[in-house]
Amino acid sequence: IAAVHVASWQHAYRGLMPAGLLDSLSVPVRTQRGAQNLEGTTAGAATVVAELDGAVIGFASFGASRDEDADGAGELWALYLHHRYWGAGHGHVLHAHAVRALAATGVVEATLWVLTSNQRARRFYERHGWAADGATKVALVSGAELAESRYRLTGLGGVAGVTVLS
Repeated sequence: IAAVHVASWQHAYRGLMPAGLLDSLSVPVRTQRGAQNLEGTTAGAATVVAELDGAVIGFASFGASRDEDADGAGELWALYLHHRYWGAGHGHVLHAHAVRALAATGVVEATLWVLTSNQRARRFYERHGWAADGATKVALVSGAELAESRYRLTGLGGVAGVTVLS
């Protein structure tokens, strides 16, 4: 998962985030942070992975929304696919599993945050029914200020269920 996370950031965010930040990312550090995040994860949080020939090529993490004004909603915290597999449908399948798993928790809507400048990701989510809801924020990532836009997906109550094993 950490290798996918680092490679995805370095490829998808090139030109959107400072090059020094992207070049400084490392799999060992990301692995350690990922383990710390799992230890502090709230109940109901989950991660699903996409595998091809036994190798992880993508992942999605989700749980309860962290936004004060989205009480009772789920949130897609992360969805990353190794760039070598972009355009082959794997991201669509991964997204579908994550949304079904969120719906299985009983939420009827979900949110996500995306870099405002990341047009590729925004188009991906819009194709899947997500819509910008007007909320914005500035995230501070390693000293860089990054504008983010919130997207919302409604109608999750009608999504067919999936079982997530943990």
